[in-house]
Amino acid sequence: MKAVEAVALRSWDAALDLGYAMRGGRTVLAHRSNRGPLAVQKPLYPEGDAVCHTIVLHPPGGIAGGDRLAITLNLQAGANALFTTPGATKWYRSAMLEAAQDVKITAAAGAVCEWLPQENIFFNATYARNVIAVSLEPGAVFCGWDVMCLGRTASGERFESGSVRQRLRVTRAGHPLFEELGTIEGGGALLDSPVGMAGFPVCGTFLLAGIDISKAALDECRDAAPAGKAKWGVTRLPDLLVARYLGRSGEEAREYFVRIWKIVRPLYSQRAMQIPRIWAT
Repeated sequence: MKAVEAVALRSWDAALDLGYAMRGGRTVLAHRSNRGPLAVQKPLYPEGDAVCHTIVLHPPGGIAGGDRLAITLNLQAGANALFTTPGATKWYRSAMLEAAQDVKITAAAGAVCEWLPQENIFFNATYARNVIAVSLEPGAVFCGWDVMCLGRTASGERFESGSVRQRLRVTRAGHPLFEELGTIEGGGALLDSPVGMAGFPVCGTFLLAGIDISKAALDECRDAAPAGKAKWGVTRLPDLLVARYLGRSGEEAREYFVRIWKIVRPLYSQRAMQIPRIWAT
């Protein structure tokens, strides 16, 4: 048996399907099904009944070549759910066998979905596809981010081979609000190009979709700069706010996005920011 075929036989085909509903003023996990090593902890309510915090678990601790992970989140009208992960998602090197994670989010009118995972770490020689697709009905709001670290920067590893394919798409009533497609090749020119990664190993995107924010709030977001020597930017479009990070630290990227989240959350949720408890463990 060829090595690639042997790896494929050991790969995980995992799925997690969650549905949320507002019942009696409480957001409840109304539907849950899973296949393979994807699961959630019990629903948490550190902010009270209206907001359900959910921790998405992948017990193997990383995504290997050939793995297929599918996460589907459905929020019914008025539901309010926050999602995060207990740690960074590690994408392991593979023998040219692609690993994939597909996150599909749908939110009905009046629903608020907050997708706030910790960073993705793509090991050298990873072949990965990472997709986030968000579908909003009019009146729904999505707030979330995606942070990618190319190589294990803490140990000095560079992303010299492999590839990462990314797709981030947000639609409302079937019409696109935001879409981004990209492929980063290990050792490619894009890593050092001034119009690409510019020599930085970490990049991230923050999105707030479904509402307009004021000029004053936009200015406040632009003042919430990263602490280190990074590049960043904030753009306001109709019913969309986009913030970018380009630097050397996944932790710094998350801290930067948290500062923006603190500013905008009262605007779409009428609540102060509530840091997920799992981040402190």
